[in-house]
Amino acid sequence: MSSAQPADAMTPFDDTYDQPDPRAFFRGLGPWGYQTPHHAQSVFRRLLTALGPGAPAASAPTVLDLCCSYGVNAALLNHHLTLSDLYTHYTSEEAAALTTAELVERDREFYAAHRRPDAVRVLGLDAAPSAIAYARAVGLLDDGFAENLETAPPSPALLRAARDVRLITVTGGVSFLSPRTFGPLLAGADAPVWVAAFVLRTGSYRPIADCLGVHGLTTEKHTAQTYPQRRFTDEQEQRYAVAATLAAGADPQGKESEGSFHTALYVSRPAAEVAGSPLGTVLHP
Repeated sequence: MSSAQPADAMTPFDDTYDQPDPRAFFRGLGPWGYQTPHHAQSVFRRLLTALGPGAPAASAPTVLDLCCSYGVNAALLNHHLTLSDLYTHYTSEEAAALTTAELVERDREFYAAHRRPDAVRVLGLDAAPSAIAYARAVGLLDDGFAENLETAPPSPALLRAARDVRLITVTGGVSFLSPRTFGPLLAGADAPVWVAAFVLRTGSYRPIADCLGVHGLTTEKHTAQTYPQRRFTDEQEQRYAVAATLAAGADPQGKESEGSFHTALYVSRPAAEVAGSPLGTVLHP
């Protein structure tokens, strides 16, 4: 399994992950500048372009977002919206005054009004049933599954839905995932799947990359840059992150040493596609 973070090393935001709606999530993480979905927005769009250049919406690749929470990645992928827009939307006084049912109705209209014409089919997988229910209710997910593949095998319904997936994405939670999650999804796919993961530099992606390799995927690390995740909440977090980053074989200087967690981007593709299109040209055409 990839290296899980020690329970007392990082500030827990557990009480924000399975609420009836996303308001607590954005209120809790906003002050610390959580921004990984912002970085992922353009990356995932470029990968989809590379997967299906010129494809009409009806035949565009299906995406499966792991640890999808309230559908934030789907919101950014399929709508003319930024992460800053979502922070503003969910932390406003107007949003605070609504019931969850009223917010759901408001969000259905909000996302429909900002829908991109090139929107793709997005499935979501998360252990948080309330978050999945919200994302489905407002139309962010075409289908969602409240399952934890680390503790139980995937349901037949999830396996059926995942057959059409061409891109698996994850922007948070890799530290708590292992081949137990990825293996069944890849084994059941009808066609080769690409995997794009933003991974905290405090742990190792090697066990998952090895699993992906068994299924014919070559994993590349985007070495041109790292991506800030969020600011540390206290000195203890920073001490942990600097030590863990060093232990993982990376240099924290100018990154974790300056006050923020950083992630690295890993993209896994079939070997022939890696040879034909280097990752740098895919991400920066």
